[in-house]
Amino acid sequence: MKRRVVVTGLGALTPLGNSVEESWEGAIAGRSGIGPITKFDSSSFSSKIAGELKNFDPQQYVDKKEIRRYDDFAIYALAASEMAMADAALTINNEFSSRAGVIIGSAIGGVSTIESEIRVLIKSGPRKISPFAVPAILANLAAGHVSIRFGAKGPINCAVTACAAGTSAIGDAYKTIAYGDADIMITGGVEAAISPLAVGGFCAMRALSVRNNEPQKASRPFDKDRNGFVIGEGCGIIILEELSFALKRGARVYAEVAGYGCTSDAFHMAAPPPGHEGAARSMQVAIQDAGLQPTDIDYINAHGTSTPLNDLYETQAIKSLFGDHTKKLMVSSTKSMTGHMLGATGGVEAIFAIKALHQGIIPPTINLDNPDPECDLDYVPKVARHKKINIAMSNTFGFGGVNAVLVLKKYRD
Repeated sequence: MKRRVVVTGLGALTPLGNSVEESWEGAIAGRSGIGPITKFDSSSFSSKIAGELKNFDPQQYVDKKEIRRYDDFAIYALAASEMAMADAALTINNEFSSRAGVIIGSAIGGVSTIESEIRVLIKSGPRKISPFAVPAILANLAAGHVSIRFGAKGPINCAVTACAAGTSAIGDAYKTIAYGDADIMITGGVEAAISPLAVGGFCAMRALSVRNNEPQKASRPFDKDRNGFVIGEGCGIIILEELSFALKRGARVYAEVAGYGCTSDAFHMAAPPPGHEGAARSMQVAIQDAGLQPTDIDYINAHGTSTPLNDLYETQAIKSLFGDHTKKLMVSSTKSMTGHMLGATGGVEAIFAIKALHQGIIPPTINLDNPDPECDLDYVPKVARHKKINIAMSNTFGFGGVNAVLVLKKYRD
């Protein structure tokens, strides 16, 4: 029998703010976190906009002497984990350290370090490469640094499933607790890929929005005039605990993780198939894992990337699974405000779904000015909606055909 798994702590860095509170307030206010790229000279790039973190001070979380040894994605993970652990009022001690683990997903890992060290190699030769380069690059080092800082000696892993990485990590962490291999998991997703290589690569694929003159209106999921996603960065970390362990220590419970579904399209390395059968199947698997029916779902935080194919095919997948219940579903894409944070998106959007359950507020899809006639669901357009809900779903899909879905429930004894 599966053990019950609950959420007791939240931590986030997003283009909307450097905390869960700032990010959530920005989301329900319908504020955009998109602006011109400042991290490098983007003048020669077709897309010159991104969802960057603003006024983030790494010295709050990492010693000044150590910052140069870490890639930004690891620093973001440490920062959001510090917030989540503090929010959960949790300290891992020797009594249960072996029952506390870490799974943090990242699509790319230390891409900025790769770029900087290649420049060093070309200019000065191999002897000048930093001895800290390889540890800074490796995607699993976000989880590694977090486990070291908090003394979590249990299961450790890293999901590298493209834009589904954060959700994959949370789903795997949920199952790690549900099936008895840990009592506590620090989990989520992180990304720091606003770099010339990543942005240039997506530009070459013509995947990014080129609405450079109106950055705050560029991410427009389900809108007829959408022309690509806006790259973002950040981190979303949640603390998961086995229910009786959490209650015994008097933890506050935000929500319950009830189900997880993961499927493959087996279709194309970068494009979803028409109708997105794999997405529909991952939603169905997650609902079945939760012991629920499609009619039980109240709200979906959609993948909703603002690309022509994803938004259409995700809409089709939702319709094919939910049938008549589709008319009662609320669906929104918070990427309209944060941009697409790649591997971090699953962690941040799970937090938004948890906050929607906890507070009874559904974040909107902004910039939905000219709805695509083929995208005809209730996308909670432009303005947040006050509505009490019991069950929420968070969808994430990634390159390679991976589909990962979480089902979250309002906690009840």
